[in-house]
Amino acid sequence: MNNRFCRLSRAMIATGVAAGAVVLFAGPASAHVKVSGVDVTQGGYGLLTFRVPSESATASTTEIDITFPSDTPLISVDTKPKPGWTATIKNKPLATPLTDDDGAKVTQYISEVDFKATAPNAAIPAGYFDTFDLEAGVLPNKPQISFPTLQTYSDGSTVNWNEYSSDGGKTEPDHPAPTLALVSDNSAASSSSSSTPAWPGWTGFGLGIAAVILAVGALLRSGRKHTAS
Repeated sequence: MNNRFCRLSRAMIATGVAAGAVVLFAGPASAHVKVSGVDVTQGGYGLLTFRVPSESATASTTEIDITFPSDTPLISVDTKPKPGWTATIKNKPLATPLTDDDGAKVTQYISEVDFKATAPNAAIPAGYFDTFDLEAGVLPNKPQISFPTLQTYSDGSTVNWNEYSSDGGKTEPDHPAPTLALVSDNSAASSSSSSTPAWPGWTGFGLGIAAVILAVGALLRSGRKHTAS
């Protein structure tokens, strides 16, 4: 019984370390400002979530300024209230007026959405991340849409997430613009800017737990066979 317990403990520790490694090494690849979406159908309205990590070792994120494209203009944006932050929506005139769902003439499009912390304790601390939600439309009839984003830190430094791959997406630039994949049918969809899962850390954690359960079951079955013999 003691030997079986020792084998079980060693297996659980080894599996836990492996699972932790998956979570640990999944983090750096995702440490950019990114956007994911729900119901992001071309020609419709969707929920956009911007995930913002504070990559600075010492400063907190105090402001996120999201730029909306002018070549595929969006005419409607609603921001989700976020305690400790204000959201300012900025408009620019359309080159060609559009018509909304109600048949009204629209002469401006959404050019920027600026989120700003109202107090130091509301900012995103170094080493942490936070999310910002908004509903936007009408989404363009194209495979994807990008939102260059300027991130400002408490020490005055900034990071401009506005770069694009120069080789068709084979390599990622240092500061890629958050890009949302859009779907072309009417089904509800959740899309992200990366071919990897939106939350790789949770995926690795789940796989690690599953491996622990399988290891425990195998060792218990082995112990029962040994006792029966």
